[in-house]
Parts: sequence; C-alpha cells; structure tokens
Amino acid sequence: MPYFKPFNVIILGFDGVLGSVLAGALDLFSFTGVSWQRFLDEEVEPRFKVQIASLGGGDIRCSNRLMVRAHCDIQDVTECDLLLVPTIGDSIDKVLKQNSELLPHLVRLANTKADIASNCSGAFFLAKAGLLDHKIATTHWGYANKFKADFPLVDLQENQFVTHSRSESTNQSGNIFCAAGGSAFYDLGLLLIERYCGREISTQVAKTQIIDSKRGSQNSYTNVTLHKPHSDHLIKQVQEYIEENFQHSLQVSSLAAMVNITPRTLNRRFQSCVAMRPIEYIQAVRIEQAKRLLELGDVSIKSLADQVGYDDISSFTRLFKRATELTPKEYQDKFSRLAI
Repeated sequence: MPYFKPFNVIILGFDGVLGSVLAGALDLFSFTGVSWQRFLDEEVEPRFKVQIASLGGGDIRCSNRLMVRAHCDIQDVTECDLLLVPTIGDSIDKVLKQNSELLPHLVRLANTKADIASNCSGAFFLAKAGLLDHKIATTHWGYANKFKADFPLVDLQENQFVTHSRSESTNQSGNIFCAAGGSAFYDLGLLLIERYCGREISTQVAKTQIIDSKRGSQNSYTNVTLHKPHSDHLIKQVQEYIEENFQHSLQVSSLAAMVNITPRTLNRRFQSCVAMRPIEYIQAVRIEQAKRLLELGDVSIKSLADQVGYDDISSFTRLFKRATELTPKEYQDKFSRLAI
C-alpha cells in the first residue's frame, strides 16, 4: 500500500475529443509511480488516481470515432487536485456548442483548490468559460488567430510551449496551465508531475515513457512566466546560461564578457528584449525557483536560500516578499501541493 494519498486527477471527456491525448493523459498519470518501479522490481506506488469524467457519465465519441467509456459523471466530481481538458479534435465551434453544459462545471471546479490544465485547442473550453480572461494562455499556432478573435480578453502567447497563470480571484486557489499542443502535451504532463511529485519522479516518468524531457526540465517550469518572445539569439544565450547557473554567483560583467559585449550594451539589449535588466532577471529566476521548491514541500529557509544562490537569508527573504507579497513560509502554506 502507498504511504501517501494519491493526487486526484480528472480528465474531461467530451464528444469530439482527440483520442490520442485523452488516452495519453490517462496513461501518463496512471503509470506515474508504476512503470519505473516495475522495471526495478520495486513496490508499485501509484502517485495519481486518474478518472475520465463526462457529462452524465456517458460514453465518449472521440474525433477518430473511438468510443471511450467514462469512469464517472463530471456532475458528481466535487473536488480534485487537477482537472485536465484535452485537445478538441473536431470542429472547435461545433464541439463547444455541443458541450456547452460542461462550462459551468469547469467554473465550479476552478472555484475550488483544483489546478486546471488544457492542451492545444482545449484552451478554447477554458476561455469560453471565462477562466482565461486577463490571464496568459497558449494554444496551437494554427488556432492562434481564431483564439485572438474569439477571446480578445486573453493574453495569448502562441510562441510559448506552456503557460502558467495563478488566479487572482479570491474564489480560486488553484493555477491554470495551457500547453500549445503536439509534443507540448508531454512538456505539460512532466511539469505537472514534477509540481505534485517532485523532479525525481518526473524524471522517472520521462525515462520510462522515452520522453525528451529537456523542454520539460525544471528551468522550463521555473521560468515559464518570465520568457517573452524575441529574436535576439545573444540575449537568449545569456538567459539560458542564467537559468542553468542561477544557484551560482553571477555578475553582469562576466555575462557580458561571455558574449563579447560591454555590460552597458548587455543591459540595454536585455531591457529591450525581456523588459528587465540582467540583474533583475537573475533575481526573478531565483525567486521563481524558490517558489517551485516551496510548492513541492517542506524546506527550511536556509536550505532554500542556498539552493537558489543566496548566502544572506535576510536579503533573500526581503526579495521574496517584495516579489510575492508573502514570506516564504506564507507562500508555502498557501501553495504547497504536497501538503494536501
């Protein structure tokens, strides 16, 4: 028997869903804590309880005509840790119209502690329910123009693989994730598994499922809200270096020398591309990493400061509170998923 209570994952099933994503999500989360353990002849410890929920609990006709039997009725789901909305495989407008009765249930579950995640055109469901208004989101590049026209209140960032928004509503305590589609589904899955179970488990899943986890690494998760699309490859090189070495001492002069420009030029180009100076970016990456570690579970302030590159605990705490308006302890109490 597992020593912990598995996280409860609900996958939304609806007529017109893309069958490969519906089944893929079911497999990815169901075999977390299972496949790796079987390979090593260890005790199986499922980390997620995964169910497909449809309106009325009825069978689901996928866009490839595959029929799938739901596990439960979405109307009976009163709470969950994570609600996944898969890709729409048929005509988006037709599917949204035919499944309009699902929208109140998305809102209802968003008004709990649940995290909400969509893949590809599944973001249209979230936007139609009003859950993405004034938030960042992404979807498949092929749907970007339609999405912008249909939902002008959403900050669509179609160049992002995965986006992550924290709700500012007093009714919602969860987070909203969107993946662009295609292979980004696996990025999203690995990032969510890491969020709930830690980096080691996420890496196990990537290895057992033969998934290239490079984009789904801790850096992608940590900085998903920091990246802004731009074409300056030199600045991208500096960003990547910062993200891979944030726990070490970083000096703007050294970063500038690394790419053979002056600190002044680096500051100017960084500000133009990223809307912040390099030193601000370093601090932002470290704070995002600290938030991630706090969300994963119990960690002391000293250990946390060390892991994100700060020797001075008081300086770290001050910067963290300035960025989040919460102390590290307050943030952990509010957002830690392992405390559920």
